[in-house]
Amino acid sequence: MLDDSLKSQLAAYLERLREPVQLIATLDEREASAEMRELLQEIAALNPLVEARFDGNDARKPSFQISRKGADMGLRFAAIPMGHEFTSLVLALLQAGGHPPKLEAEVIAQIQALEGDFAFETYMSLTCHNCPDVVQALNLMAVLNPRIRHVAIDGGLFEAEVADRKIMAVPTIFLNGQPFGSGRMEIGEILARIDTGAAARDAAKLAQKDVFDVLIVGGGPAGAAAAVYAARKGIKTGIVAERFGGQTLDTLGIENFISVLETQGPKFAAALEAHARHYDVDIMNGQRVEKLEPALQPGGIGTITLANGAQLRGKTLILSTGARWRNVNVPGEAEYRNKGVAYCPHCDGPLFKGRKVAVIGGGNSGVEAAIDLAGIVEHVSLIEFADALKADAVLVDKLKSLPNVAIHVNAQTTEITGDGQKVTGLRYKDRASGAEHSVELAGVFVQIGLVPNTEWLKGTLELSKYGEIIVDAKGATSLPGIFAAGDATTVPYKQIIIAAGEGAKAALSAFDHLIRHGANG
Repeated sequence: MLDDSLKSQLAAYLERLREPVQLIATLDEREASAEMRELLQEIAALNPLVEARFDGNDARKPSFQISRKGADMGLRFAAIPMGHEFTSLVLALLQAGGHPPKLEAEVIAQIQALEGDFAFETYMSLTCHNCPDVVQALNLMAVLNPRIRHVAIDGGLFEAEVADRKIMAVPTIFLNGQPFGSGRMEIGEILARIDTGAAARDAAKLAQKDVFDVLIVGGGPAGAAAAVYAARKGIKTGIVAERFGGQTLDTLGIENFISVLETQGPKFAAALEAHARHYDVDIMNGQRVEKLEPALQPGGIGTITLANGAQLRGKTLILSTGARWRNVNVPGEAEYRNKGVAYCPHCDGPLFKGRKVAVIGGGNSGVEAAIDLAGIVEHVSLIEFADALKADAVLVDKLKSLPNVAIHVNAQTTEITGDGQKVTGLRYKDRASGAEHSVELAGVFVQIGLVPNTEWLKGTLELSKYGEIIVDAKGATSLPGIFAAGDATTVPYKQIIIAAGEGAKAALSAFDHLIRHGANG
């Protein structure tokens, strides 16, 4: 299962174990069970503190528990955790073996103090780059609190269970047998949902913060770059974000950020956060901003209000709230989201193995999605509104070479159909002839671009007709002391490297504003 290089790396990690760990497997006659046995035996052979047993009695087969010897930790994989989940396996081994997690002491205390019994189940796929964050968060919670149980389930191994629970997207999380959430979640968001007093405590803590010299809203590449550039000036810098990393968390491969030959979105997002923390930026993650109150006079203090009621103040503000996937806005899209309507082909594609799907969108993202899916599913129908595909020629040529892809241009999606529980098809109209067409399929992947996250700013500062924040060459908005950067602005070409550059520019502009105008409250 593991090549020599991977064994060497894992052996080095296992040197950090402080206490004995047991791997307790429950197997059957399937080939996957033989693979799981081989994997666990190879891991156990790397360190004497790891023991592999095959006398488990779990209902799911194959599966295995990871537990500190003498304990009964509720940490289990109903999966062979390779691919994106190999890191989850390594962390689980280390944490069960007493290696301290990289988590703030107050968060650890919060997890340990949770009252009640929590049995989490996470359905994931090994190709999903959003899943490991959820798996790792819940695994750690299970290590820290004996009343928390978690099992990570590979949907490809338990297809009947996936079908019975009507799971059409990963990660999908159940708590005590009931749906809990879908999509990427970090540990703070999970805690906020199960710890009923967390929001009030968080709001009270945030309300005590002093005025920032530069307060940044949004934690994507633009916000992170702004934070680093501002903090390096030696001024008090804060960044408030709903999820640090922004869209990069949903990006599989990044190959065009100059000097970084290749990386993955979540890894890139972690590097952004680490860089900001290196300069002691006050990062307030997991917070949604709802209102902006500009300074009443030049050099005054601007205020933002969070969803939990807390208010934060800044002598200057930088808005870098990014963008999100654009919806098709046709009947059936909202009703069947995560029930066949998906936005991440890398995450959810394996759930549609051997079935028919459609991709809406003929730009680079849509054509790339269709190419990826064609290697997994039975057939892909690509639906493009314009009269030609807009993707790069090399991608279009590759798409046209695939035997299980049908391309429909000049096609307007009119409805996504379903049976009340899941997607069953898609309807589109030929814009040239007016003819209506219906396609039977199991999934629809929407890839039609982005919409800026600026609804909360309407009526406060000047926006374009597309909802983008209008900025000048220095990143200044229509309000003095308030700057903006990244995909939420009118700056063309929504690229990571451009957003980062604009964030740096906005921070320099904010610093220049502070020098020239100061702040008089």
